[in-house]
Amino acid sequence: MLEELIRFTADEADAGHTVRDVLQKRYGVSRRLLIRAKFKGLITRNGQLVFVNEKLQAGDEIAVMVSEDAEETVAPEDMPLTIRYEDDDLMVIAKPSGLVVHPTGNHTGGTLANGVIAYWQKRGEHRRFRAVNRLDKDTSGLLIVAKNQWAHEQFSRMQQERTLHRIYQAIAEGVVESDEGKIDAPIGLAEDSFITRQVRHDGQTAVTHFRVLDRGNGMSHLELKLDTGRTHQIRVHMSSMGHPLAGDDLYGGSREYIGRQALHASRLSFIHPRSGISLELTEPLPADMSHLAATFFTK
Repeated sequence: MLEELIRFTADEADAGHTVRDVLQKRYGVSRRLLIRAKFKGLITRNGQLVFVNEKLQAGDEIAVMVSEDAEETVAPEDMPLTIRYEDDDLMVIAKPSGLVVHPTGNHTGGTLANGVIAYWQKRGEHRRFRAVNRLDKDTSGLLIVAKNQWAHEQFSRMQQERTLHRIYQAIAEGVVESDEGKIDAPIGLAEDSFITRQVRHDGQTAVTHFRVLDRGNGMSHLELKLDTGRTHQIRVHMSSMGHPLAGDDLYGGSREYIGRQALHASRLSFIHPRSGISLELTEPLPADMSHLAATFFTK
């Protein structure tokens, strides 16, 4: 089944430029996606097949149609989904803590991917699951799923250009003295571990900005913004400061007051790749973190 990814009417600025140039430079279509359209879809001008090296005239209507490059192997499983936004290109889901995003060797089913595939199939949509921002199993909050390869590529570009803004809230142990700051410390795998990360000089660049929202009774409520998206980045950076997240026993936190790392993806903002409209979505703290905040902080 072919899916329409791009449709546009060429204007005077496009006239004289090739179909390929306009698709790549104006609409961000990758070379890989163009090749897919050539061999597993079609590109038309005014309803007729067109070669990508042909030049456009003002008023030409171009459409790019593709089929998925591979069958989705994730099995559908019905589950409740909290969808905060959805259109033809993307959906934003509020993920609860305890839910794995994608099947792994240890979690072959019951993941968010299984639930999203079931949701799409009920609607007659056949898509691959493409998570844009991965969240750890026990991290709650907003997660973007791209509904086609073009949208996924656009979000990848936004991440590289740092125009996809991801804001988290966390409750960390100890009193963070600075009201705000930046943690610029590379992260890599810890020695003899395939799971745990640590700050290390030969790691990948990792930058986290933080701002203290509240302090009290040996805890700090923080807002954090990521410039990079390393695995366990916030958890590792806060632990390296001597302030592990409450409940994060993998990185030195205690589970005395909460049974998982107190980390929540609370806000997303970005320019929609197709419409160009600025979108911002927020998600309030879940019950366990709200209870923890109420216990330690007084307004």
